[in-house]
Amino acid sequence: MSVVIERLEVLDTLVDDVRDGLTRSLKELPPKYFYDERGSELFDRITSLPEYYPTRCERQILNRHAPQIVEASAAEELIELGSGTASKTRALLYAMAGHGSLRRYVPFDFDPSVVEACAEELTELYPGLDVHGVVGDFGRDLGSIPEGNRRLFAFLGGTIGNLLPDERAEFLDRLRVQMEPDDRLVIGTDLVKDRGLLEAAYNDSEGVTAEFNRNVLRVINSGLDADFDPEAFEHVAFFDEANSWIEMRLRAKGAQRVRIDGADLEITFADGEEIRTEVSAKFTREAVERELREAGLRLDEFFTDGSQLFGLAFARAAPLAPGRASSA
Repeated sequence: MSVVIERLEVLDTLVDDVRDGLTRSLKELPPKYFYDERGSELFDRITSLPEYYPTRCERQILNRHAPQIVEASAAEELIELGSGTASKTRALLYAMAGHGSLRRYVPFDFDPSVVEACAEELTELYPGLDVHGVVGDFGRDLGSIPEGNRRLFAFLGGTIGNLLPDERAEFLDRLRVQMEPDDRLVIGTDLVKDRGLLEAAYNDSEGVTAEFNRNVLRVINSGLDADFDPEAFEHVAFFDEANSWIEMRLRAKGAQRVRIDGADLEITFADGEEIRTEVSAKFTREAVERELREAGLRLDEFFTDGSQLFGLAFARAAPLAPGRASSA
């Protein structure tokens, strides 16, 4: 058993992201800034709400199909992008251990505390397991994934949907370059469905998602000495059918002026003006297969839960085009 925690240089991009996003015609803030300790706690609450189906549906799929995925991939190593506490991949780890093939787990996350806690817990659960944690931004640092044999990459939770189409294409292309012929990939994708069901998942009756959405303003207040009044903004979430995504926004309740001293910025809001804080794309199987194919990946299986609300794509790398590198 060995534990390695690799800490990559983490760039502090909050100032640049806030300056760029809040000076656009449609003001925007990246969803990664939902997450401080309070934001993480709120999201954990969201995943257990009755309206929020993605977490329980993905868990149902993994509990049912993890042995099949492990058997088909013969994976010896599990690499989880955006690992958190590894709660999403427990079924895969369990199946790999039962198959007798589990050798190494690579949690990749921005938060060093969850990578360290995950490493400690899993080495207790699986004696002899090697853990190579990577603390960094998987959107930028895929090249820091350690080399290995028969790796299973996991990108779960529907997080792929938080990327805009061009960002998804770039991410999948970079991920394909990292994959060797015997590697495999599982990606969790939320599926297109009834608008009412979709919008209810992001407008829960307890108001937890609204508090989670407003938490981005608290993070900016704390990080950049800003004076946002989070309660002066209302939560908005709706399905944009043309783009096939849920969009979350914060809408100003009255005209406002906000100072962001840490970014040397003063921003005005008209009554009803909005900040876009997240998109969450919804897919069909055909759309998933097309985007994978365009990135040089081949869909082998597409699993869904019993109600066909959520999908799990199981894919491999197609041969690289001539002249294209096999790793980067």
